[in-house]
Amino acid sequence: MSIPPENNRDLVILEQIENDPDATQASLASRLGVAVGTVNWHLKRLIDKGYVKARRVERRKLRYIITPEGLALRTRLTVDFVQTQFRLYRDVRQQVIHALEQARANGYDRVRLQGDGDLADICRLTCLEQNVAIVEDGNAPILAINNLKIRILWEESSL
Repeated sequence: MSIPPENNRDLVILEQIENDPDATQASLASRLGVAVGTVNWHLKRLIDKGYVKARRVERRKLRYIITPEGLALRTRLTVDFVQTQFRLYRDVRQQVIHALEQARANGYDRVRLQGDGDLADICRLTCLEQNVAIVEDGNAPILAINNLKIRILWEESSL
């Protein structure tokens, strides 16, 4: 259900070129955190498919220009990315709700949160809307985040 990694890179490359047509392969690679060869491969593919044009502005310098087809591709990739993120959000939220239902069924209206980052933020928001407090109390069950799985742990030894 996720977007292929090359589409994510294509999207970032297209966005970067749109924002800075004078971007070099080296600067794009730095922004993406990948090798220059990886950016070169993506750019060649985007050029071959007609999404980007390269124009020489100096002997060793190119300017990249997004074609109308490239703009359409960027739009499609952006929509796909947003839809994928919303699906992920809804899936994680449903897992949290299910875990909180288990906690409530066992008489708990508070949990300890184990994890951080974006998924923990989704857990916090869902707990807030479900009127479940997040506490440090060692007697409360643990709402544990493990990769993209959310579950209730009833005691420390369950970790």
